[in-house]
Amino acid sequence: MILQLATAAMLMVLTALIHGLGVVGIAHWLGLDRRQRKVGRLHPRNALILCLVALLLLSLHLAEIALFAGFYFLIGALPDLEFALFFSASAYSTLASPEADFPQAWRLVAALEGLVGFLMIGWSTAFFVTDMNKLLRE
Repeated sequence: MILQLATAAMLMVLTALIHGLGVVGIAHWLGLDRRQRKVGRLHPRNALILCLVALLLLSLHLAEIALFAGFYFLIGALPDLEFALFFSASAYSTLASPEADFPQAWRLVAALEGLVGFLMIGWSTAFFVTDMNKLLRE
């Protein structure tokens, strides 16, 4: 159990780093961390920015899912990378049901991935809503 918790902690830290650096990068790249020029609320630029933010946040989540999937595949817990990605996406989004043939030695890591995903999705939601409010209240 100690190995599972230590591994899960390492994956959690890496996931938080990916997400934190990604969110800061998105904000900086799109200029969301600077005062925007005033344009109308319904300006197409705002719609484009919101779509880009959504796509970039989804890309971050895919990278984080791939991190866990890569781990499951590398340790041999799952037979192929496609299934590892499916399993990880299900766990990350908290839709997963425990796999009967998933190695018991790593079940705790998979369960904790759900908690990590829940937190990262919440973080993305907060970021997106904050930026949406900024853009629509200009």
